[in-house]
Amino acid sequence: MWTKAYLSIGTNMGDRLANLKQAVRLLERRPEIEVTSISSVYETAPVGGVVQANFLNIAVGLSTNLSAWDLLAWLHVIEQSLHRRRLIHWGPRTIDLDIVLYGCTRLTSPTLKIPHLEMANRRFVLVPLQEIMSGKEQEYWHLAQLIRDTPDREWLTQRIKKEEVAEWIKKINQGHQDDD
Repeated sequence: MWTKAYLSIGTNMGDRLANLKQAVRLLERRPEIEVTSISSVYETAPVGGVVQANFLNIAVGLSTNLSAWDLLAWLHVIEQSLHRRRLIHWGPRTIDLDIVLYGCTRLTSPTLKIPHLEMANRRFVLVPLQEIMSGKEQEYWHLAQLIRDTPDREWLTQRIKKEEVAEWIKKINQGHQDDD
């Protein structure tokens, strides 16, 4: 059974845009995952008080027949392949992939929480997510309310429009790996 899931992907080390593109490419390497939408690229200040570079963030919509646990395991493989090191909590990272929503699943375990617990506190998650859910009336308005009510007042700047980012999916589907 295929399930609609939404991810938040962020990076603040190295070639940030290349990191985002490579993460999306690696998602598509699994036949059990189909990337269906990607938000605009947004830049934002880091969260958590650690001095570090600004982040680039996107939301990704996908269909998958992987379980939430298997999807999480694949996200960890992607993070490792892009040299993610977990040295400082909320510290700098080459890539960070989080499952924000997975169908209608509600799950709380020590390693996986769906919906993502910090979603409502992060404009850099909510705004891109709302952008790719715009055709889904109920979810869209729920996200609009979360955005209005979030305590997060940090700046958020759109850096690359959704239409340009949509070209990533086209290139991936056409097999062009290095056309950046």
